[in-house]
Amino acid sequence: MTHLCLDDLERAARDVLPGEIWDFLAGGSGTEASLEANRAALERIFLVPRMLRDLTGGTVEAEVLGRPAALPMAVAPVAYQRLFHPDGELAAARAARDAGVPYTICTLSSVPLEEIAAVGGRPWFQLYWLRDEKRSLELVRRAEDAGCEAIVFTVDVPWMGRRLRDMRNGFALPEQVTAANFDAGAAAHRRTRGHSAVADHTAREFAPATWEAVEAVRAHTDLPVVLKGILAVEDASRAVDAGVAGIVVSNHGGRQLDTAVPGIEMLGEIAGVVSGGCEVLLDGGIRSGGDILKALALGASAVLVGRPVMWGLAAGGEDGARQLFDLLAVEFRNALGLAGCDSVSAARRLSTRVPHYGS
Repeated sequence: MTHLCLDDLERAARDVLPGEIWDFLAGGSGTEASLEANRAALERIFLVPRMLRDLTGGTVEAEVLGRPAALPMAVAPVAYQRLFHPDGELAAARAARDAGVPYTICTLSSVPLEEIAAVGGRPWFQLYWLRDEKRSLELVRRAEDAGCEAIVFTVDVPWMGRRLRDMRNGFALPEQVTAANFDAGAAAHRRTRGHSAVADHTAREFAPATWEAVEAVRAHTDLPVVLKGILAVEDASRAVDAGVAGIVVSNHGGRQLDTAVPGIEMLGEIAGVVSGGCEVLLDGGIRSGGDILKALALGASAVLVGRPVMWGLAAGGEDGARQLFDLLAVEFRNALGLAGCDSVSAARRLSTRVPHYGS
């Protein structure tokens, strides 16, 4: 089937995934106010295009964390991708490799990180801080040894937010899907009414990250360290002082603190304060090439895309994920040129407006 936009892929994925797995992917925490706000905030933003520009030789290529990428984007970390397709992370990583964009391997991947990194391309590794610091740093070392290019340290999950869809479903991982990077035991597979087994498992394994943990990770690896889950300007400033290579402005896709501000709302202010001290990326709610352009105009160097990649994976495996990247490339190239920009750097000079309708 031909999909003309990401909404088409979303519908196709919803049609094939079991209800509780769709809820695990699509849901947010609490009332899902932040989940809905991510999209609403992006939709409120309008671009001010420039005219009469020479677009000859225009390019959508970008530099992300100091290395070239075919688009100003990377795949966000998403746990347990074999829930969505039997080939899981391997299929998604191959599609990202062929699309020329970085792929972030999750601590909670359902395929060992070494196998995913062996696919090639530009693998990054996402780290959750575990109760056992030694195990956390072992994961960092494994990622570096496997050829990963960066450590994306998620800092907004001291424990998992209350995701009511999963709790109502009594969600648990099927037997064939496991946390492949460390021995998680049976906790994530134990179905209990009114509980999320995945949340119960992470409550046992995760510990709140601290600035001391950030320093421990930086001291343990030569790879660039990126902090994912920054929303406060003060935290962004401290991240620069801590010497990290980048920050991801994100409310975790609306899955952690319900009513946490959408990342796009804080992006411009944070980019201004950081002022080149580290890279600033945006995660949360990106659903089109036009959304990528908005993020660049507000100061991001690139965006992370998570759920839509899983839609492609669910709808068509590796081919479906490839179609997702193809759609975003076509949409971004179209939006970039229509805005009068011949490059990603030109996009960062665009103006934005939030129109006020009525009185």
